[in-house]
Amino acid sequence: MAEQELKTQDVLNVEAELEQRKRGNIYRSYNYVGTKETLAYLFNDFSNTFSNIGYGTRYIWDVVKIDFGVSAIVNVFTGAWDMINDIIIGGIVDNTRTRLGKFRPYLIGFQIPLSLFGLLYWFLPYFFPNTSPTFVPKLIFYFAFNIISETASTFTGIARGGYMATITPNPNERVRLITLAELLTGYMGEDIPAYVMGFLYDMVATGKWDIPMRSIFMGMGVSTALISSAFTLWFFLQSKERVPQSLEKPNIKEGFKAVFTNYPVLLMCLSDFLGNFGVGTEEANYWIDVHGSTHMINTLRALVSGISGPIGSISYAFVAPLRKRFSSRFIWVGADFYGDMVTLGFFAFGMYKKNYLKVWPMLVAYGIKEFLSKLLFGVNKVINADLWNQAMDFCEWKNGYRMEATTGVAKGLVMKLQNVGMNSIRMLVMKKIGYVQGLKIGTQDERTKFWLFALCTVVPFVTSILGIVPKLLWPLSKARETQMYYELAQMRDKRINTYVEDFDTQEAPAAE
Repeated sequence: MAEQELKTQDVLNVEAELEQRKRGNIYRSYNYVGTKETLAYLFNDFSNTFSNIGYGTRYIWDVVKIDFGVSAIVNVFTGAWDMINDIIIGGIVDNTRTRLGKFRPYLIGFQIPLSLFGLLYWFLPYFFPNTSPTFVPKLIFYFAFNIISETASTFTGIARGGYMATITPNPNERVRLITLAELLTGYMGEDIPAYVMGFLYDMVATGKWDIPMRSIFMGMGVSTALISSAFTLWFFLQSKERVPQSLEKPNIKEGFKAVFTNYPVLLMCLSDFLGNFGVGTEEANYWIDVHGSTHMINTLRALVSGISGPIGSISYAFVAPLRKRFSSRFIWVGADFYGDMVTLGFFAFGMYKKNYLKVWPMLVAYGIKEFLSKLLFGVNKVINADLWNQAMDFCEWKNGYRMEATTGVAKGLVMKLQNVGMNSIRMLVMKKIGYVQGLKIGTQDERTKFWLFALCTVVPFVTSILGIVPKLLWPLSKARETQMYYELAQMRDKRINTYVEDFDTQEAPAAE
């Protein structure tokens, strides 16, 4: 009965589209996503970055105070569990067939409870006030929280990754949505939490406001989390899955096998794997611990970013002409190389006469870096998102089925195994360079200041440079991409016809 209800829903969703497809290959021309759903898509994209996570390391280092060595050990255990449950959950998601779809049950069902549970993170300093970085009850709670939240978020993370590739079968509409979202959400204020948090952090850290730092993090963390979760849930309720899945449920082995048989996925895995050897820290740590991150500095940095903002918006206009003229491989590699050169230029200027210790020269250099980076900001955003969607379409084209969840898990599994070691290494590197937790900002020694600058510029570049090699081998030329989507349209029409015929056959006896 459940299977028959599922087929009934499939027929209702696709019969009208099937009639339109008979008029021609509309996968590249017909728009499936309406105005209301597009608006929800934009707010969902906005919500993904609407948080103060940019100050997450400062929260753990200076407010919660988790010892670097202990944090490295916790990363090992949570990383190991992450890899185990990814395999199990990926198989569950890929074998899901409901009237809501393959991914939406998890996205809708887990959103509210997961959001409420996640709020506990911002109350850690209240549960364990004024405790040492090695206080055992705090470390146990921190470990348990990471295990539970990681398990629950795996369902939504895996489902979200596959869902975004199924809301429209039209690759051109997909790129349009990505471009529109990245362009407009910048104007919607996704960077506002970072600016507000920077201001609040400085006012408290410099002693101008007599407010506990934990209160600042709790207030910002809770408010941004609730706003973000509301927008995300609205999108999941408004949107639909429109790429038909095969009724046959694929097994987990096929999903992992697809990493090697699906050449684009293999290349993306290799690129991510090689690039993930990059060792570094957030640029915000350089400004905080080298220049003291005064309110004036943060204000000037925000002003520089604000001036460069329109350039980032204009850069989205480059997406369509670049995609028309060049292959995805050329754009992918070119944008990566360009960004690396900008970062190296910033490092070279900082090293000249130890400019990295001088605030005004570095603010000017930062402004130039931001301007140059924003020239291809939009191109990077769109091309990286669309290439994974192309890889999922390639899997369907070659194998006849889609395995977004399990393939995504397989892709992420190697990365997570690597991250277990790399995250621990990054924590130990902070200890190795002499970083002292809890010191007044701007008072680390000069050797530590140099390495904080290097770790947000040249060190990540050198340690991740091999990640560009697999990008040079991307197989989908312009001609082959056109062929793939033409044949996919035919395959999907045939699948929908099978749904309809099977449904009619089962309904005929009941009609008698």
